[in-house]
Amino acid sequence: MPRLAAAAAAARRAGEALRRGALGGLRPLSSLQPSNATSSDEVLVEGKASARAAVLNRPGYLNALTTTMGARLNKFYESWEDNPDIGFVMMKGSGRAFCAGGDVVRLRELISEGKLEECKDFFKTLYMFIYFLGTYLKPHIAILDGVTMGGGGGVSIPGTFRIATDRTVFATPEVHIGFHPDAAASFYLSHLTGHVGEYVALTGEKLNGTDMIALGLATHYSMSGHLDLIDERLAKLVTDDPSVIDSSLAQYGDMVYPDKKSIVHRLEVIDKCFSHDTVEEIVDALESEAASSNEEWCTLALKRLKEASPLALKVSLRSIREGRYQTLDECLVREYRMSMNGISKQFSHEFCEGVRARLVEKDFTPKWDPPALEYVTNDMVDAYFAPLGDLEPELKLPTESREAFV
Repeated sequence: MPRLAAAAAAARRAGEALRRGALGGLRPLSSLQPSNATSSDEVLVEGKASARAAVLNRPGYLNALTTTMGARLNKFYESWEDNPDIGFVMMKGSGRAFCAGGDVVRLRELISEGKLEECKDFFKTLYMFIYFLGTYLKPHIAILDGVTMGGGGGVSIPGTFRIATDRTVFATPEVHIGFHPDAAASFYLSHLTGHVGEYVALTGEKLNGTDMIALGLATHYSMSGHLDLIDERLAKLVTDDPSVIDSSLAQYGDMVYPDKKSIVHRLEVIDKCFSHDTVEEIVDALESEAASSNEEWCTLALKRLKEASPLALKVSLRSIREGRYQTLDECLVREYRMSMNGISKQFSHEFCEGVRARLVEKDFTPKWDPPALEYVTNDMVDAYFAPLGDLEPELKLPTESREAFV
């Protein structure tokens, strides 16, 4: 994953292409709102002196993403990038979440109704936006205040700046709903230090804002109660220079240090356990570590691994390992292929059963198929990564016109 300096430098290079001196025109907020009030409710827009902010607005669903939201984000961001009056772009969430990921309950319903084309549209639209964000020509600020999970990381981490807070709860919990960490997770997790990406992907471990800063998932930190000060400062900024934005975020942000329970204190053991080639070997290493150290986090990690879909665990490990050697666009194309195969007749049981057990009926007793790691064959895992075929087009990203910075 890119360091802050690399991201800032990339955005700065792009900012030089903007027309200087044209910034600062503020149009009335009402003129920024889409004419269709019903569809616009899920993504609101705030106008600032030299910026625009997209506000994810499904608070009752923790701002879970829909196809409509993805399409509107694509439309807004494209128009904002082309507008010389706009120097930088922001994204926020309403309520107690930034974004809990994709609306997987709705996806499960679509699968059960046989509406696979609508499912495909969702993944295609979301992944296209993530690539657009990862190649955006203007500085981007995501305010990760509250729940930030799954696709919530996808629509924020590829951007320039991410502000974590004392309310931030980050995770990629897809293995517990029979799926794989997607929405660019195989890219940004695989580029974290050591093998912590495998740990986060396979256990679904929740990270707080401090841990996000320590791992490089976030670039700045602020107490939630201080976000209004940052917002006021950004509202007055007339710039497209990421170094100016960086300085402002640092000036109005808060200093934070990892406590005794932070993930940074167990990175060495995580590397030792999660560097193994197979999930079985990872489980064995964790069991040995738990027996010798009696550490609570180790026992909890084992519990999480044993609760997850065995097939999803093996698929996700391979995905993270492949992501380490792939570019952002290559990861998204592969993840799209995996997602299409994952909702196919062959594998959709895992996803539908996981969502049922965790989010619909909430009995937390999914019946995985296969039920244990030893029954997951190499052929099953290979099928997840198989090309889609002539009748099912692959994801086409505009790589010729929009090259990823990293």
